[in-house]
Amino acid sequence: MLPRVFKLERLALRPIKIAQSLLIGGFLVFVSGSINVSAEEESISFNKDIRPILSDICFQCHGPDANSREADLRLDARESAMADRGGYSALVPGDPDESELIWLIFSEDSSEQMPPSEHPRQLSQAEKELIRDWVEQGAEYEAHWAFIPPEKNLPDVEDDRNWARNEIDAFVLAKLDKEGLEPSPEADKETLIRRLSLDLNGIPPTLEEIERFLSEGSPEAYESLVDRLLASPRYGERMVWEWLEASRYADSNGYQNDDERGMWPWRDWVIDAMNENMPFDKFTIEQIAGDLLAESSQDQKLATAFLRNHMINGEGGRLPEENRIDYLVDQTDTVSTIWMGLTMGCARCHDHKYDPISQKEYYQLMAFFDKTEVDGKGRDPQTPPVLDLTTDEHDRRMEDLKQAKAEAAERLDEVEKILFPRPEGKLAIDSERAKSITNGTIQGLLKQPVNERRPEPLIEVVAVFGKTEPEYVEKTLDYIKAYQDLDIYGKSRPIVMIMEDTVERDTYILENGLYDSPTEKVITGFPAALNGGFDETGDLNRLDLANWLMADENPLTARVTVNRYWQQFFGRGILPQVENFGVQSKPPTYEDLLDWLAVEFKENGWDVKAIHKLIVMSATYRQSSRVDPELLERDPENELLARGPRFRMPSWMLRDQALALGGLLNETSGGPPVKPYQPEGIWEEASFGFIKYYPDTGEELYRRSLYTFWRRIVGPPVFFDSGARQVCEVKSLRTNTPLHALTTLNDTTYAEAARSFAQRILTELEGSDAMRLREAFRMATSRYPNRSEAKTLKNALTQYRKHFTKNREAATEVASVGESQRDGSLDPIDHASWSTLGLMLLNLDETLTKE
Repeated sequence: MLPRVFKLERLALRPIKIAQSLLIGGFLVFVSGSINVSAEEESISFNKDIRPILSDICFQCHGPDANSREADLRLDARESAMADRGGYSALVPGDPDESELIWLIFSEDSSEQMPPSEHPRQLSQAEKELIRDWVEQGAEYEAHWAFIPPEKNLPDVEDDRNWARNEIDAFVLAKLDKEGLEPSPEADKETLIRRLSLDLNGIPPTLEEIERFLSEGSPEAYESLVDRLLASPRYGERMVWEWLEASRYADSNGYQNDDERGMWPWRDWVIDAMNENMPFDKFTIEQIAGDLLAESSQDQKLATAFLRNHMINGEGGRLPEENRIDYLVDQTDTVSTIWMGLTMGCARCHDHKYDPISQKEYYQLMAFFDKTEVDGKGRDPQTPPVLDLTTDEHDRRMEDLKQAKAEAAERLDEVEKILFPRPEGKLAIDSERAKSITNGTIQGLLKQPVNERRPEPLIEVVAVFGKTEPEYVEKTLDYIKAYQDLDIYGKSRPIVMIMEDTVERDTYILENGLYDSPTEKVITGFPAALNGGFDETGDLNRLDLANWLMADENPLTARVTVNRYWQQFFGRGILPQVENFGVQSKPPTYEDLLDWLAVEFKENGWDVKAIHKLIVMSATYRQSSRVDPELLERDPENELLARGPRFRMPSWMLRDQALALGGLLNETSGGPPVKPYQPEGIWEEASFGFIKYYPDTGEELYRRSLYTFWRRIVGPPVFFDSGARQVCEVKSLRTNTPLHALTTLNDTTYAEAARSFAQRILTELEGSDAMRLREAFRMATSRYPNRSEAKTLKNALTQYRKHFTKNREAATEVASVGESQRDGSLDPIDHASWSTLGLMLLNLDETLTKE
C-alpha cells in the first residue's frame, strides 16, 4: 500500500540495506518459521510466495479495483509496479535498494511506512525479507496459476515399493518422498467396500455384498465392484446432492411468502443425466443454453430450469425491476461460482479488489441472461416462461383434490349451521351468536362462504374453539388439510420455469449494484483475463457462453470441476477453497495433480464416471485412514494425502444409511418431493402460523433424502450442515455440535430406523445373542466387532433388558415408534432392548464416519 509517499517529494535519503538473514547449513532461517524459502538454493515464486502476501495486505489499495486504488499504483500488475514515477519506481528488478516499495516496508517512520500502522495486517520480518529477496532475484511476475491453461506433466518418481496404481499416485508419491513420508497401507477389504458404497451409491453395503466382495480373490474384484457401483441407478441419486446445493434447488420460492413451486422434473433430469454419464460439456451446455440448441428437445429446454432455480420475492413493497435484477445477479453469481470458481459477485458494485475482473465485465456476463423475459412481480410461484409437463394422470389427481376440498367444505358448513344457526341462504355472520363474537379474524371468516376461506386465518378458529367445540375444530382442520393438499399439488405440478430468449434488452452497469442506477451500456462478453483467445465477435448469447466455458482455452472449468469431485471423495478439494480459484486462494499442495486431472478430464471427453473411477482406483484413495500422532500433528488436514479419507458423513447420507439398515429405505426413483417426519411447529414458527407441515404417510416417509421437500425459509431440520438452497453453495460444511447427536439419537426417523433394525436382527438373523450382535455390528460398520467391542455390546444389551423389564410401558413405546409395521410376534421388552442397541449402533463414531 502506497497511499501517501508518491504524493510527496522524493526524499534524498536512501534506505539502509537490510542485513541478510542468518544462514545455517545453507538454508535461510526466519524467526517466524512461516516462510521456508531459501533465497540461495531456491528461486522465489511470485505465485506461491509473494502474491499471497501482496494479495492479503496490499491489493485492497493497490490492486485491480480502480475506485479504491491509491497513488495510482498496482502491485498486481508488473507494468505499474515498475513504471517510472519521476526518477524512481516501486520495484526495480535486481536492486532492492533502489525500490521504493522495499524502502517503505522497512521504514520505521509511521508517517510513510507501508502498510500504514493502522492496517490490521502488518508484514512480518520474514515476509519483508522474502519480498526483498524476490526483488533482488529479479522481481519476476507470473500470471496467476489458475488463469493459465493447465498442462499434463507427470512427475519423475521412483516407485520401488510398487505402490502406485495410476497416475494420481505418481504425484502423491513424489510429494511424499520430498516430505520424507511414506504412504499408508491399503485399507482392509471391509473398509474399502463400505467406503466405495457410500462414495458412489450413498448407502452402505449389505451383508450379502460384503460377503461377495470378501470371497472374490481375483485381482479384478475391486475394479468389478467399482464398475457395479458406477452402473447402479443409486449412483445418480448419490452424486446429485452436491449439484442440487450448487444449483440452489428447492421446492419453494423463499422469502416470507415462500410459495411452493414444481421444479422437481429438473432434479430428475439431473439424476438421469448423471446415471447415463452425460459428458460434462453436454451437461453444461444444456443447462445454460439447451433452449438455444438447434431443434431443441423438451428435455433440453427442461435442463435450462437450472438457471431459474433462484429465489422469487413475492413480498409487498418490492418493485418488479428490483426483483428482476436480483434474479440476474443470482444467475451470474451461480454460473461464475460453479464453472469459474470465482467470486464474481464482488464485482457487482466495483472492480474486483483482488482478481482481474472489472465491474463492466461482471455486467457483460449478466447480459447473457438478460434476454429472457421474466416478470419480477413475484406473484406467480411458477413465473413464465415455463414448460408444462402435466399429464392426464396429473389432471385426474387435481380433480380428485378439488372434490375432496369441496366435500370437506360441505361438512364444515353443516357443523357451522348448527353452531351459528341462521336463515337459509344467509352467511354465518348473520347468526345472532356470530354477532356476539369479538374476534375480528373469526368475524371476517364468517362473512365468507366456507369453500372460499383460506387456511391461514382458520388457525384462529382452532385457538378460540379448541376446548368448547371439538367437532367444529375437527371439521375445520379437515378443511385446512384438504385446501392445502389441493394448493400444494397445484403448485407442485410439473410446470417448470425455464429460459427462453424472447426480448432484446439493453444491459447497463449499475452504480453500486443498485437496480435504479444504470450508467454505461454493455454488451455480452467474457472476462479478458480468462478469454484465452476465444472469438467473441458479434452478438453473443447463452450458447456462446456455454461453449466458452467448455472451450479448450478456458483455464478454469476443468480445474474447478475436478476439484469439486475430489472434495466429494476426500472431504476437501485439492484446492480447499473450492469456491475461489482467484488470487486470494491458497496455492494447492498438489497444483500439478490438479492440472493433470483437468487435462485428463477434457481429453477423455469430459467423462464424469471415468474421472470418478480414476480417483477411486488410485492407491491414494485406497489408503487406510488410520493415522499416528506424529503424522496427525504434522498434517492434520491430510493435505499431503499420506493417508486415506476419513470424515463424518453428510446428514442426508446418515439418514439414508439409517433407513437402509432398518430395511425401510424406499428406493423409488424420481417424482414430486415427499415430506418425511419433522418436529411439529417448525414451519408454523417460520411462517407466523400461515404454513403447516403435514408429513406423508406410508412408503413416502422412507424415500431417499434427496427427494425431501425443501422449504427455503426453513430447510428440513434433520439435514444439519447442508446448504440453505438460497444461493449457490459448493463448499461442504462440516461442523460438530451437540445438536447433531440430539438429531441422530432422538429424531423419529432414527428412532424408527433403530426399531426396524432391531426387528430385522430378531427376524432375519439366527442364533444366540452373541451371534446376532456380531452380525448387527457388521451390518452397521461392514466388519465384525473385536473381543472388547463384543463384550461391550453384550453388556449393553443386558442393561437394556434390565431397564425395559422394569419399565414395560416404556418398552412398548420404544417398540412402536414410527408408522412402519411392527411384528406383533416379537416380545416388546426384547424388541425395545434390541431397538436401543440398534440406536447405539447407528450412533457409533464408526457408523457416522466414512473411513
